[in-house]
Amino acid sequence: MPPGSVMTFGPHVCGSSAGFEHEWLVTDGTGGHATGTLPGLRTRRYHGLLVTPERQLALAALDPVVTLPGGAVVRLAVHEWASGAIDPAGHHHLELFELADGVPRWRWRIGEVVIERELAMTRGRNSVAVVHRLVAAPDGVTVELTLTALCTWRPADAERDRSGDPPSVAVPDGGGFTVEDAYRVDGPGFRPVGGWYLGAYTREEDARGLNPVEDLWAAGTFQAVLAVGETLSVSAWSGDLASPPPAAPVVVADARRRARKLLRAAGPRDAVDKALVLAADQFIVTRPDGTPAVIAGYPWFGSYLRDTMTAYEGLFLGTGRAEEGARLLRAHAGLPDRMRAAPLNDADGPLWFVHAAERHVHRTGDDAFAAELLPVLEGVIAAYTKGTSDGVRVDPADGLLAIDADTAGLTWMNARLPRGPVTPRDGKPVELNALWANALGAVGALRERCGRDASVVHARRDAVKAQVVKRFRAPDGWLFDVVDAHPAAYPKGGGSIHDDAVLRPNQLLAFSLPYAPAADEPHLRSRVLQAAGSALVTPLGLRSLATGEYGYHGTHRGGVVARDTAYHQGTAWVWWLGPYVDARVAAGLPVDAALTAVEAHLGECGLGSISEIAEGDAPHRPTGAPFSARSVAAVLHARAVIRENRKLQTATAEKSGKTKLAREAAPRKRRNALP
Repeated sequence: MPPGSVMTFGPHVCGSSAGFEHEWLVTDGTGGHATGTLPGLRTRRYHGLLVTPERQLALAALDPVVTLPGGAVVRLAVHEWASGAIDPAGHHHLELFELADGVPRWRWRIGEVVIERELAMTRGRNSVAVVHRLVAAPDGVTVELTLTALCTWRPADAERDRSGDPPSVAVPDGGGFTVEDAYRVDGPGFRPVGGWYLGAYTREEDARGLNPVEDLWAAGTFQAVLAVGETLSVSAWSGDLASPPPAAPVVVADARRRARKLLRAAGPRDAVDKALVLAADQFIVTRPDGTPAVIAGYPWFGSYLRDTMTAYEGLFLGTGRAEEGARLLRAHAGLPDRMRAAPLNDADGPLWFVHAAERHVHRTGDDAFAAELLPVLEGVIAAYTKGTSDGVRVDPADGLLAIDADTAGLTWMNARLPRGPVTPRDGKPVELNALWANALGAVGALRERCGRDASVVHARRDAVKAQVVKRFRAPDGWLFDVVDAHPAAYPKGGGSIHDDAVLRPNQLLAFSLPYAPAADEPHLRSRVLQAAGSALVTPLGLRSLATGEYGYHGTHRGGVVARDTAYHQGTAWVWWLGPYVDARVAAGLPVDAALTAVEAHLGECGLGSISEIAEGDAPHRPTGAPFSARSVAAVLHARAVIRENRKLQTATAEKSGKTKLAREAAPRKRRNALP
């Protein structure tokens, strides 16, 4: 990736199938977005220029057609059809794709004629601006540019075809057109068309075992004759259709200014940091009530408690957005009541909330905020103690958290098939109890910070800490993944309650968290890190199951059942690099090379961002969501930890060097002092 916040690709990637695996993303801060591939081919059902916060796909594409002097017509779009044909193949004219300050730019060349497209979204409103500019042409030459608007109105994870009524298109006063009274598209020289483009094919959906074919409605065209420097701009928006957004060039310029402002506020140190800061911004949205939220990933995930709080430290504290983060944490003040009132289908999300709150106070030093949140955090502890509606409770025999029956996939390993969870965690999962001990330690620390007695909660944390070390230590040298495991969930257990020693990354939390229960066990930590390093670590994260374990799946591809089966059974997860780096730093082990591959990955799939997962087997093909909040947050956090570790090592080395020089100088002084 080149220096600064710019990523550039030339004609080899732009004009070949290599570019079809590169995806771009632009967001509007409300949950709406635009996304597609670098050359413009729609390879997913989710690809489109306007997707609403409710995840309705609206404007699918704007197909550019250039008419040159003399009448030659060149189509610059690229589509794949159910027949197997790729037509038109306008990407062959694409000489440049650039992602600058989060704004994508395309440049097509037809001899001496160069056409440019830039795309941005209005912040805080579901609105996209697409600006086309004639950059170069022979002296005095003008060209005609026509844009065909391909439309639909459907859930982003579905299809629409000609078997039903075509989208209802109307031409309102003021220009452009509306579709289903749900969104409006406006630009110069509009002419209605009305007709189906049949058999549009999305190859990624085919690979995922889903219906890859849909039909798109050509609502009409926008047209202008351009001289060099002139533009043809189109805007599309949902919501208040009578209230147009700012002019498209203004939206593009505002997006760039906002990106630079974010970078200044975050103070990134290098090009990777800059890319990550802008990537983090894509996941942070504002709800209609004004409270911040986190989108777990694009293009298909929504907002979830666990993902939000796992990513909190990296997304907010690692990018200079603590004030926004505080508003997000406040919005969860009712969490203790929700835990008791109805199932969250989330065993550990509230514990990640406690972790996020404590990290916020630790990083910002905001004692007033600590006092404000402390009752909420104590309410979370009380809810677990009494038992949550999800069936997560404290076992009075040992003080550990137990899941009575994991029928819904309550831990982060939550993939489900019709028969139930793929990876049930009935019993006492190790990461759940590491987070439990950490939460008790966090509440104790915050009580002390607020000048309150913390002896009771510290004693409770010490007891849980002792039980974690005692109960989870496995004969293999690492920690059990689950103790008191239910026999129905773990058939290898021989039909009785037992402890499951399968090797997964979950146990890293027992060493990586700020109040980790096994932090004082250096020998055990060393054994766990050795096992993780040899059997779990990949270039793009940690495998969810070691390669030699029963049920390991090294690939993540095929239909829904095949992918969900592999999701937590060997697939590598980028977000585990955060705990892995934390644990290695705590152990005094080297970490400088831990992120080399994932940093290079910023230019591979989701451009400027990081994929959710990768296959466990080499070459570790990235898969899952190409833009993942937890992945981006984990790398932001891990880079900060590595930087601080380097500073500490440098300071220690300098201090050691000064001490050595002083020792060497001392005898000379004494000798010089003799008569």
